[in-house]
Amino acid sequence: MEELQEAKGVQEGKKQNGNDIFQIKEKIYEMIMYGNPKLKDFPKTERYVLAGDIRKTMYTMLEMAVRLEKKYYKKTTLQDLDIEVDVLRNLLRLAKDPDLYQKQKPCLDFHSWEVWIRKVDEIGRMIGGYMAWVNSREKQK
Repeated sequence: MEELQEAKGVQEGKKQNGNDIFQIKEKIYEMIMYGNPKLKDFPKTERYVLAGDIRKTMYTMLEMAVRLEKKYYKKTTLQDLDIEVDVLRNLLRLAKDPDLYQKQKPCLDFHSWEVWIRKVDEIGRMIGGYMAWVNSREKQK
């Protein structure tokens, strides 16, 4: 029984430590591919400000995922990436808020926001799991 649990732990470690963990990078890429066309539909008043900030945050997340893949010590980069995910969540929330401009429709319709935020939440869950794995490895040392 112990051997089975140990083998499972080794497999999980391989999955977490190998290239499989950088599905985070692929998920961020997919989110960018979904979100960029939506940003072009923002009203002119927010196309260069709010849409620009959302785009910049997504690209920063992708850059951090690449850095995370290459670094040996991952904890601070993971924390920074987690912060960027939260920033993106709040920017998207602002973009779908109908009260942003009283006499205009929101920058993002509800369906687009819902699909986008699901992608962001999935990335957030993956980062949280990876953070837990990194923290457990530090405690073992």
